[in-house]
Amino acid sequence: MKIDFNRYSGGANAATELVNTSGRVRSHGDALADVAALGEFFAAHGLDHTVHADDLEPAHALRDEVRTALEADEDELARHATAFVTRAGLGPGLHRDADGNWSWHVETSPDATATDTLAVLVGTGLLGALYTLGHDRFRHCTAPDCAGMFVDTSRAGRRRYCMPELCGNRLKVAKHRARQRDRT
Repeated sequence: MKIDFNRYSGGANAATELVNTSGRVRSHGDALADVAALGEFFAAHGLDHTVHADDLEPAHALRDEVRTALEADEDELARHATAFVTRAGLGPGLHRDADGNWSWHVETSPDATATDTLAVLVGTGLLGALYTLGHDRFRHCTAPDCAGMFVDTSRAGRRRYCMPELCGNRLKVAKHRARQRDRT
């Protein structure tokens, strides 16, 4: 499997979504509670790797490692992300695409586990985001009572919520209800 290092946003978004599957972030519990959920997560992020029951615990451990990386200072984040890339990667290489353009790729080992493959995707995304966007794009969610984190890969760099459809909506509903109470 090849992962395109130049297209870091997919890996950065996978890191964000992985961290935010935790019961620590979601009030209804762990979103990766079983193998089926992990398989769906892999499919949603374009990882064509069969997951098994013995992949669940390492995926949870990786999730904790990724959260630690997101909370770290710039140098430590780079060290963590590099470790993710080299976990099952054979190292980066420069390849030409179909249009003749050069791009960096990280080839994963054929015997890499599902979690190793996910680690390579996340690591390349984090390194690309750190290099391209800077450390200030690694943030905590600003929604009240949310423990989520995210990598802001938006063009404007003004993202505030780990899960805009959930945290942003929750805040909008709360403000709407407050306005309704003030009117009555």
